[in-house]
Amino acid sequence: MPKTMIEKIIGAHCKRSVKPGDVVEVGIDVRLARDFGGANVVKNLQKNNLGIDDPKRTFFTFDCNPTGSDQGYAANQQFCRTFAREQNIRIYDIDRGIGTHLAIDEGLVVPGGTLVSTDSHANIVGAIGAFGQGMGDVDISYIFAFGRVWFRIPPTIKIVLKGKPGENTTAKDIILALLKKFGADGLLGYAAEIFGTVVDSLGLDGRITISSMATEMGGIILFIPPDEGVMRYCEKATGRSIPRLHPDPSAEYVEVVDVDIDDLEPFISRPGHPEDVVPVEEARGTKIDSCFIGSCTNGRFEDMKVAAMILKGHKVAPGVVLKIVPSTYGVWKRCLDEGLLNIFAEAGVLVGNPGCAGCAAGQIGQNGPGEVTVSTGNRNFPGKQGRGDVYLASPATVAASAVAGVITSADKIPSKPITFRVAKKFQKPKEGILKRKKITRPIDVVGSARVIARDNIDTDMIYHNRYLSITDISQMGQYTFDNLKGCEDFAKRVKPGDIIVTGKNFGCGSSRQQAVDCFKSLGISAIIAESFGAIYERNAINSAMPVLVAKNLLSRVKDGDILGVNFKTGEIKNVTRNETIRVQPFSDVQMTIYQRGGLFKEEA
Repeated sequence: MPKTMIEKIIGAHCKRSVKPGDVVEVGIDVRLARDFGGANVVKNLQKNNLGIDDPKRTFFTFDCNPTGSDQGYAANQQFCRTFAREQNIRIYDIDRGIGTHLAIDEGLVVPGGTLVSTDSHANIVGAIGAFGQGMGDVDISYIFAFGRVWFRIPPTIKIVLKGKPGENTTAKDIILALLKKFGADGLLGYAAEIFGTVVDSLGLDGRITISSMATEMGGIILFIPPDEGVMRYCEKATGRSIPRLHPDPSAEYVEVVDVDIDDLEPFISRPGHPEDVVPVEEARGTKIDSCFIGSCTNGRFEDMKVAAMILKGHKVAPGVVLKIVPSTYGVWKRCLDEGLLNIFAEAGVLVGNPGCAGCAAGQIGQNGPGEVTVSTGNRNFPGKQGRGDVYLASPATVAASAVAGVITSADKIPSKPITFRVAKKFQKPKEGILKRKKITRPIDVVGSARVIARDNIDTDMIYHNRYLSITDISQMGQYTFDNLKGCEDFAKRVKPGDIIVTGKNFGCGSSRQQAVDCFKSLGISAIIAESFGAIYERNAINSAMPVLVAKNLLSRVKDGDILGVNFKTGEIKNVTRNETIRVQPFSDVQMTIYQRGGLFKEEA
């Protein structure tokens, strides 16, 4: 019986003839777990007391956050490293790049092979005529342990591209055109095979771009039957001959869809929905803040080369940031050897180490609220690449827009970049802090002492850097001291009005304001230390957090003692022990700032 590509590949890996709707157990050639999800895969194995079916087919790929800049990712990576050493599993660590690209480039998967990953774009290997599937942690754990998993054979749609696209049209524009036609669910539950004269002319980079976005149309996988160029590439990577694979000429398809791409122009996807695709012309002139070139969709050397050709001799527009992240170390190294990195540097580009970048929180590529970004990524769902608005386009369109300062195509870059409007000027205040209106606030407080009998408590111990993105003071208190051993539950034990009593050099380290504001969030009425870090003391005074220095304090106050503190006289009464401690009172400046509610505030 004539077979489609997926029927041939799955049939060969379950050793039986298959048809759409069959549920079979499939052998998996390549099993990948990323830093995202990898730790859960390991935990599932350990929980069920399972080993590894075949370490030589099993890999970890650290591509979501290859800088390890996020504490959660760093912990997961190290957890996986330890497990990999124990099980003799190879790791493509933070210096290597995107796992699915490495699987192709290093010959782990070949045409006709099978691959799974905790990456929803594992179907990218359809670009070489292999079967790839993104799966969850439970599936991947099972495959790590048994080397196989159940699978339902999907029906296949045949897509035929007809016509010759425009001169400036790229593979990204073609897949955006398909996304516009099929929508977010037009291939839902289907495999697809794509054909046409333009497909035959595509290199591996273009095939990867098109296959990578099957997921955005709901597709299981989008196959591009490998040509001789792709076969030679894969044979060089593996060092062996690989059987040719194509669908049978009389294979049965559930539907054949002709797509007219004649004179196709550059496309762009508007923020929020990858399928909301319009010609670049409709978005031309939109002011942008940032650009990104990279991801598994457009991180190949050819994508970098297109960007370099446009950027050469130009500068990124004033006020615009362009971030470029190659997909693998091999791509990065070739960019270095062939001078592309120098072109990027002279243009004012931020180049990152290889990885997923903008698609994954933690590596470069994220944007902030209100930020408008043009990206070569495959998704622009709200929050996916940050909190701003993300347009999706080709490397050529992104590079051109970076130079222009507005969305444009490569053939219509203006002679001068479009810059941001100058903000309105603010009036200079007429009076300094000491001459401004004062508001009466209580100068004495009473509270229970919370003694932390340690010296040199730094700001990372008080408020760890993993929480620095939080800007709402009301949310900061819960993280106070959670990086100080023995005090991790401090925020749960403390009560509003309590007084912190501690040792020397409190608040040393970084200048972070959050290490003061977290105490305000908890309602702490005062901090009394034997000495303070210089920056910390200024931060506290300027935010109206009462701080006092008292020598030999820890020998005179115990945890739970009731203290009465007068900021004006510098008198501390230990009510519990009927003892008075005299310290330096607030200076005139500290009292003025305190009574105003802060250096800037004038609150009652």
